[in-house]
Amino acid sequence: MDRQTSSPQQQPPAAGPDQPRAGVESGPGSRRAAAQRLQMRQDLTAAAMELFATQGYEETTVDQIAAAAGVARRTFFRYFRSKEEAIFPDHDDTLVRVADLLASAETEEHPLDVVCRGIKEVLRMYASTPEMSVARYQLIRQVPALREREIAVVSRYERLFTRYLLGRFDAAEQTPPGWQRGGDDDSMLAEVSAAAVVAAHNHVLRRWLRAGGHGDVEAQLDHSFGVIRGTFWPTPPSGARRRGASLAPGASGEGGEAEAVSALSASPGGEVLITVARTDAPLETVVDSIRAALAGRTSA
Repeated sequence: MDRQTSSPQQQPPAAGPDQPRAGVESGPGSRRAAAQRLQMRQDLTAAAMELFATQGYEETTVDQIAAAAGVARRTFFRYFRSKEEAIFPDHDDTLVRVADLLASAETEEHPLDVVCRGIKEVLRMYASTPEMSVARYQLIRQVPALREREIAVVSRYERLFTRYLLGRFDAAEQTPPGWQRGGDDDSMLAEVSAAAVVAAHNHVLRRWLRAGGHGDVEAQLDHSFGVIRGTFWPTPPSGARRRGASLAPGASGEGGEAEAVSALSASPGGEVLITVARTDAPLETVVDSIRAALAGRTSA
C-alpha cells in the first residue's frame, strides 16, 4: 500500500460514494474547464496503470504517479483520494448519469426496464475504452485491494437501483398472490431484482473483457436482461409497459408478446379450445401443447 499519506488539507474532499456532483455551469469556459479536468483524470489514470504494470501496484507511490503525469502531488489529490481510486476514474460521473436517468424515467415504463437502461450506461463506460478496460480488469484480478474497491463501486449501483425499485411499488398496483404489500416482500423483490441486474451486467462485462474487449457486448447484455425479466417480473405491474412495446396482460418476452397479441386478434367466430398446463411451465411448453391440441383437432 502507498505509505505516503497526506493531511486533510492536502486531500480536498471529493464527492461521496452516493453523492451526485454539483451541476456544471454552461458556457464555453466551463465546458473547456470540464474537458481539461477530464483530460487530467485520464492522464493520471494512464500514468497509474503504466506504473502498476511495470513496477507493481504495492511498489508504486502517489508521488511517482503524479510525477509520471507531470503534475504535483497535491494536484493528484484534487482528483483522487488514493491510488486505488485512480483505477476507477469514471464511476462518480456515471453514477450521476444513472441517477438522472432513473429520476427522469416515465412512470408508465416498466421499472425493471428502467434499471436495465441504467446499468447499460455503466457498460458503455467500459466499452468506450476497450483497451483500458481490459488492462484494468487484468490488474484488478492481481491486486486484492483493487478487487475490494471494485466490490464497493458495484454496491453503489445496487443501492441506487434498490431505492428506485422500492419507490416504484405503488399500493394501488395489482400484486402476485401471497405478496405482502408494504412488508418484507417489497424490499426483498427490490433487492433481488437490483442485484440480479447488476450481476448480469458484471457477468457479461467480465466475459467480454476476458475475450479482449471483442464482440457485441450490448447485445449480450440485452439477452441477459430478457432472462431476468422472465424470471423476476413475468407479469408487469398494473399500468406498466415495456419501453417501445405494449404488452398484453400476462405476456412476457419477445415470443410471449407476439403469441398474446396474435391470440387476442383472432376472429370471434372461431371455436374455443381448452387445454391444461402447469402454472410453472415455461411459455414455450404451453404454446407447444396448444399447437399440438390444435393439430389434433384439425386432423380429427
